Amino acid sequence: MRIAVLLPCYNEGAIIGKVVRKFRAFLPAATIYVYDNNSTDETISEAKAAGAVVRLESIQGKGQVVCRMFADIDADLYVLCDGDGTYAEADAPRMIRAVLKNQLDMVTGVRVVRNGSPYRLGHQLGNRLLSIAVGTLFGQKITDLFSGYRVFSRRFVKSFPALSRGFEIETEITIHAIEMRMHIGEVETVYSERDKRTQSKLRTFRDGSRVLSTIALLLKEERPLRTFTVLALLLAIGSLALGFPVIAEFLETGLVLRLPTAILALGLMILATLSFFSGLILDSVTRTRRELRRLNYLSYEAPILSPEGSLEHSDE
Repeated sequence: MRIAVLLPCYNEGAIIGKVVRKFRAFLPAATIYVYDNNSTDETISEAKAAGAVVRLESIQGKGQVVCRMFADIDADLYVLCDGDGTYAEADAPRMIRAVLKNQLDMVTGVRVVRNGSPYRLGHQLGNRLLSIAVGTLFGQKITDLFSGYRVFSRRFVKSFPALSRGFEIETEITIHAIEMRMHIGEVETVYSERDKRTQSKLRTFRDGSRVLSTIALLLKEERPLRTFTVLALLLAIGSLALGFPVIAEFLETGLVLRLPTAILALGLMILATLSFFSGLILDSVTRTRRELRRLNYLSYEAPILSPEGSLEHSDE
């Protein structure tokens, strides 16, 4: 079984060696890759000393590192985990078994807190609200949108067009899986406090705004008919609100005394009509794009656990 453990890292020298050794203990047959993202501490030397394959990504951002990992590494299964030591490496075999047993394309490690308070209150609330929002907008229940602990099949990784540069990568991964109708699952995993010698790279407002913009962009790209229909309704409501008094006044007096208001109302109604038909056209384009992505995804065989217990891959 070709299993690749992918650990994106930026200044995690105090803990990365421990993380690598734990993954090696629980997944002895796996190849562990540490991708360093311009660290200024001992991340590289510590990872090498622990036995990891160390590679470099000079363009800053977690999304950029994940994009590089997915492009460079060839395996049957991929275990993606943050290198900060907050996730339970012991749960990796259980997540892998869930992928193989149920032929899933992605299993997300849903974080469960048992000791301490590793979550900031704002982050916990934001994660919950945005998970509900994405689940509602895209039609599938999501428990932990921002979990950095996931196991992927080969066909997920090699058909995923990673475009995000920062921490919004998890949002893009989740929405891509939903839109491609991939089989996904969730496994609870213990989430622990970060080692006090390291610092979180997440910036609440900066990265939160990026996540919100990513959700809005992907909603427009993946569900254009819904997006532009809502916009058309808002424009139409505004047009009617402005135009109704003008029409009532004309019926009563035979005059259009508020000509600028009448022109604005007419313009809003024209924009509403254009928005609706733009949504129809873009929906057809999106459907074609989705079909092509689906065909590319299906060109890779799913990993299958053979009766003897080894992983078979029909395109190898």
